[in-house]
Amino acid sequence: MINLSKVILPGQTIGIIGGGQLGKMMTLSAKAMGYRVTVLDPTPDCPCGQVADEQIVGAYNDLSAIEQLARKCDVITYEFENIDAEALEWLTNNTYVPQGTEILRITQNRIYEKAAIQEAGAPVAPYRVIEKKEDLELAIGELQLPVVLKTATGGYDGKGQVVIKTIEDVKQALPLIQHGACVLEKWIAFKKELSVIITKNSNGDATVFPVAENIHKNNILHMTIAPARINDAIKEEAIRAAKQIADKLELVGTLAVELFLTEDDKIFINELAPRPHNSGHFSIEACITSQFEQHIRAVCNLPLGSTEIVKPAVMVNILGQHVEPLLTNLNNFKEWKIHLYGKSEAKHNRKMGHITRLCETHEEALAEIDNDMTFGKEQSHAN
Repeated sequence: MINLSKVILPGQTIGIIGGGQLGKMMTLSAKAMGYRVTVLDPTPDCPCGQVADEQIVGAYNDLSAIEQLARKCDVITYEFENIDAEALEWLTNNTYVPQGTEILRITQNRIYEKAAIQEAGAPVAPYRVIEKKEDLELAIGELQLPVVLKTATGGYDGKGQVVIKTIEDVKQALPLIQHGACVLEKWIAFKKELSVIITKNSNGDATVFPVAENIHKNNILHMTIAPARINDAIKEEAIRAAKQIADKLELVGTLAVELFLTEDDKIFINELAPRPHNSGHFSIEACITSQFEQHIRAVCNLPLGSTEIVKPAVMVNILGQHVEPLLTNLNNFKEWKIHLYGKSEAKHNRKMGHITRLCETHEEALAEIDNDMTFGKEQSHAN
């Protein structure tokens, strides 16, 4: 029987499933605290593998690689949610995975996720489960256009979804239903996108990072502004919703809760991610404890650190097309902290890094981004 209150001390080994940038930043925090780290990822010399003590090169459903990870590690965590369920189940039954499998089962599937958010008492946009064309036609009649159809599994950064504004758009949405069950949501006209990152350890101690404001371009997070430019009542409501969901899911580790804020100041939960999140990268410089250190503390069941923000911050993602202009114009970014992830190929729209600016007011950093051509004029900030 696994003791969920056990403490993993510095000097012991943390296993991370997934070797991308989130795993890399988890590892940097873990190493600073004195832990050893082993990562499992199919790509040799992955970003996390570049800084970990050891990388096991293997697929996430390779049971022999999974067993090797288990033998080497005292605790296992993960950097993304689409982990092979059978492999994670084996790990949970044979080693220490404090986050468990239930939160992954729920967040891997939008149908389960929407139901869990509702059961937690948090607001979601009106939705229907769609399994066939006839379901879609009926649901459009009930929800009224515009709506958005999303695959229940596998979508990210805008993939796996179609906005239906007119009846003619239904044809474009039909291939998603052939992929499998979908969720049809009422389109929410929002004025801001927000996120809340909450962390809990096995003892039940919890902390919440400042509510952040997110700006997306082409369905990819472009910029995070922290703290969000919203009033205290909305901040409190967003945090309350995040806590309700974390309690419902019996969270251990990190949960990112993404929200829409409407013109009449109502919030709706959009989606969940059971891990550190792109919108929390500002915390590396701007908070007393970063989201990555806090996640390591949580899965090791250490006391959680302060999430107080020490200065306003703006974080901007570096995509593949931004890398060369950034490196060519470094003099324009003297006040920005640059994080490049070590990915081998700078593909268009691939997240290659991020930059963060601490400032007295957000306007300082926003003006610098607006005046610099690195991100293109189409990337200028909202508001």
